[in-house]
Amino acid sequence: MGEGCMVVPQHVAWPAGKTFAFTVFDDSDLATVDNVKPVYDLLRDLGLITTKSVWAMPAPDVPRIGGATCDDPAYRSWTLELQTSGFEIGSHGATPGTTPRLLVGQSLDRFREIYGHDPGTLANHSGCLESIYWGDARVTGLARAAYTVMTRFHRRGTFRGHIEGDPLFWGDFCRDRVRYVRNFTFNVVNTLAACPVMPYHDPARPYVRAWFASSEGRDVNAYTARLAEAAQDQLEAEGGACIMYTHFASGFVEDGRLSPRFRALMERLARRNGWFVPVTPLLDHLAETRGLTELNPRDRRALEWRWLRSKARVGHS
Repeated sequence: MGEGCMVVPQHVAWPAGKTFAFTVFDDSDLATVDNVKPVYDLLRDLGLITTKSVWAMPAPDVPRIGGATCDDPAYRSWTLELQTSGFEIGSHGATPGTTPRLLVGQSLDRFREIYGHDPGTLANHSGCLESIYWGDARVTGLARAAYTVMTRFHRRGTFRGHIEGDPLFWGDFCRDRVRYVRNFTFNVVNTLAACPVMPYHDPARPYVRAWFASSEGRDVNAYTARLAEAAQDQLEAEGGACIMYTHFASGFVEDGRLSPRFRALMERLARRNGWFVPVTPLLDHLAETRGLTELNPRDRRALEWRWLRSKARVGHS
């Protein structure tokens, strides 16, 4: 088998006789109650229970890309209602802006105060320089050099959350308080086929306990293209798992109305024999039934180059 190949895992036995798994990790960018609540109302009504990320505190400065935070009482109250309904509340970082170590710790404390636990899942926010193992630190060796050229050197050494001694270092907090961190995003519906080793620990990046991948669906157009009828059929036929990455604030609701195409696809998906749970229970099931993968150099190279090829075609995060 060539260096760029990975061993596809044996069929996963999903709980309760389900034939595939589906969930969403929704990044917080631009989100308010008004522009994402209709999405979650639909998901709840259909029994599609997913993960909504939050910022527990406001940014210490003006963020490049912001959105509501838990400092907003109405937004905080609504996210607690989501949690009561079974949705997972994850983290999109400490705040919408670059956040020094002390405030990161305070934000994690605030998250636990509000939701009763530390984040099960986290996705880095590209507007935060304390993002951990982000930019060129996501990849290794020749893959890092290729990434640097692809991104025109703009992300070389930019993100510093994993660098000990840096004012933005918070790697020990991440290791001790966050269970799963999202990394690579692929332009396929079956995330597990693209990243069959997830969840995995990477010894080269010790401040993250376990990583997971996702499927590209950054806005309503990408999401509905990724989850079109044929893709849904494929996901079920393969017995796979889709962890969709998206921003529900990006075009899913216009003038208070849900995208008709999004609604139709979610209604169709809900009628299928899927296991619809948030990201953490899905990853926990994979870890419990197959073990947490310790990433070896060969599989690291394969994963990184697969992501770079996918990124070159789509240009996603």
